[in-house]
Amino acid sequence: MNEPLRLGTRASALATTQSGHVADMIRERLGRDVELVEVSTEGDRSSAPLATLGGTGVFVSALRDALLEGRVDVAVHSLKDLPTTPAEGIALAAIPLREDPRDVVVARDGLTLGELPVGSRLGTGSPRRVSQLAALGLGLELQGIRGNVDTRIRKVREGEVDAIVLARAGLSRLGRLGEATEVLDPLQMLPAPGQGALAVECRSGDAELVAALAQLDDAATRAAVTAERAVLATLEAGCSAPLGALAEVVEGEDGEELWLRAVALSTDGGLSVRMSATGSVDDAAGLGTRLASEMLDEGAADLMTAAREQGPPVRNQHA
Repeated sequence: MNEPLRLGTRASALATTQSGHVADMIRERLGRDVELVEVSTEGDRSSAPLATLGGTGVFVSALRDALLEGRVDVAVHSLKDLPTTPAEGIALAAIPLREDPRDVVVARDGLTLGELPVGSRLGTGSPRRVSQLAALGLGLELQGIRGNVDTRIRKVREGEVDAIVLARAGLSRLGRLGEATEVLDPLQMLPAPGQGALAVECRSGDAELVAALAQLDDAATRAAVTAERAVLATLEAGCSAPLGALAEVVEGEDGEELWLRAVALSTDGGLSVRMSATGSVDDAAGLGTRLASEMLDEGAADLMTAAREQGPPVRNQHA
């Protein structure tokens, strides 16, 4: 009889819920028992802004260490937290079907973004959201904010801020989607590359487990996020950079094709390079790389460099 698979997860409610979904898939599709093992990460232990902790990877490295040290057999991450460079000894075995990748607003009094009065305080710790919100020219006061979903929503309920912006996927997985007051159109707010998707990793040397976990993979989701992450990698942008990207598998004239949109912005949202492209589902990485290269030719490199040097234009940074 097989021993239970030890599935490593961060301890937050969202992380354990996401990991629980993957555990259920493993039980149902692979017939294996699973036990969750909580792992503390640097991103969880610190209340500092993510950009100052090194951005991408602060929620990932401890889980990967636990894998490589044999303390867990499988690790589940929010895909948008994963660095774009492969990790030695680690296999990205599955990317399950993605949740809706869009962002949502949770605002006081049921307000939408456009209904918030000029000067309203909007909390977000994401440079990507800050830049795109600033570009909308709504006259909002953008405040740095960190903490789990419950902590952020409580800041709205207690009047510390008038609104926050969150990933729709997180609220949905927590069963709290009813608290969103608006779902943002990607024309207003392109999500982070990989947003709404989960990454299931294991040791690359565990060939049998790699093959088994591949049954959890969703081909369309993997193609979309591969294209988005190729944009991220080519622009050399971490999660601290103001970059949004979204790819979708759509029906084209000759069958399925991949439609990719991306935007790179200055920290104040005043300058941007926004482009789109379509290509083969089988060439997702190539599509993302080509689009990002065109963006670089149009000045995206300067925006990325300036953003890294300046940091996000948000005030009142707190946990």
